[in-house]
Parts: sequence; C-alpha cells; structure tokens
Amino acid sequence: MSLLPDVSDLPDRDQQQPPVTLDRRDGPHGEVVLRRRGGDLEIIANGCFLMDTADGRSERLLIQAALDRLTAERPAVLIGGLGVGFSLAHAAAEPRWGRIAVVEREEAIIDWHRTGPLGAFSAGALDDPRVAVLHTDLLAYLDGPGTDTATYDALCLDIDNGPDWTVTESNSGLYRPDGLAAIQRRLNPGGVLAVWSAQPSAAFEQALRAAGFAEVHTLEVTVARGVPDVVHLARRV
Repeated sequence: MSLLPDVSDLPDRDQQQPPVTLDRRDGPHGEVVLRRRGGDLEIIANGCFLMDTADGRSERLLIQAALDRLTAERPAVLIGGLGVGFSLAHAAAEPRWGRIAVVEREEAIIDWHRTGPLGAFSAGALDDPRVAVLHTDLLAYLDGPGTDTATYDALCLDIDNGPDWTVTESNSGLYRPDGLAAIQRRLNPGGVLAVWSAQPSAAFEQALRAAGFAEVHTLEVTVARGVPDVVHLARRV
C-alpha cells in the first residue's frame, strides 16, 4: 500500500491544466504513468504523484551538496532513483565525478529517458561513459549478495518523498538500522550520504546519529507552497 497522498489531495498542483497521459505501464511494483500537465511532465505511481519537471533545485542540491563535502579528485557517486533526471543530469555536467551509477527499479522510467520525453531532462547523461544505469531495486542492490560489491564516495538517494513518506512500505527499510548499515557498507570511509525529502525528519536525523554517522544536518530549499524540500546529509566515519 502506498503511503503517498492521492494526486487530487495535493493542493499545489495546477488543477486548471488537465493532465494528458503519455504512457502507462504495469510493472512488478504496480502501475507507473507518465503524464503531461501544461508544460511539465509528471510521474504517477499507483495513482499517487511522485515527481514532476516543474522545479529541480532540490534534486540538483542533492548532488552538489554531496560533492562539495568530498575531497577526492575523482569521486564515485551512486544516485538512488532516476526520476525525471535532474540529479543525474547535474552529476553528469560536473567533470569532477569519476564514476556515476544510478539505480532505478522501474523499467518504464528508464525507457522514458532513453527513448521518451524525459530524455530532455536527463540531457543525454545516459550516454556519458562515466554513467551506468542499474535496473534493480535500491535496497536489494545495497545489501544484496550479488557480484557487484562497488563502493562509493557519495550516495545520493531520492526514491521516496522522504524517510517518513515512502512510495512503498518495503522502502521504509532503507531508513532503519539495517538499511543504514547497508548504506555504510557501500560508502567509502569519509563518504557522504545525501537523502532527498519533501519535509524535514528529526526522527531520521536521530536514526543517522544512532547508526554512527557524523556531521548530520539538513539543508532546506524553499518551495512555492508548504514546507521546504530538504536534503539530509551525513558522513560515514
């Protein structure tokens, strides 16, 4: 069961512009829909609004804030969630990143970037030789027994509307002790964790400290209505 509100419950959506469905797919996690509303594209999962292309400031901050806290010359970053592509495009535009991996569990979203209208927002980043797109579930990738044991200098995660507002119930495990331990195993010493959220979460900050992360703090991005978007930041000791 999704923990996100129904699209009609979001007061800041422009209901004067009726949405036009561009594609609809059924996948292992339910229905995923790409819609156009006015000049923006939006992704809907199981009838619930996930994200749109109206404003990518906080998604870019997710990447930039992590990079600004690294000292390695050619750091590696794992982006959790391809979404509408703002985070990946920002990472690919920065030559300092040496290796960029992006995990996306919805094949439809990957297709919409490779051959569909979302490609304009990822700005050709999928063709960057530094970029690897991993079609898998983030939690399974972080803690799975597979052969990919790569570690990263930064993990920039945006698979939910926040630690307290997950897309599916299974995602909540990412923000619990076992999930945070899996994150630490994928982070190099001194590596940075950045987590996007639609609202601040004091409970998540406490969980990060309890898991042994240092330098835990939150950056805010003001939005037109409601509470600010935030990026939770922490460093592996």
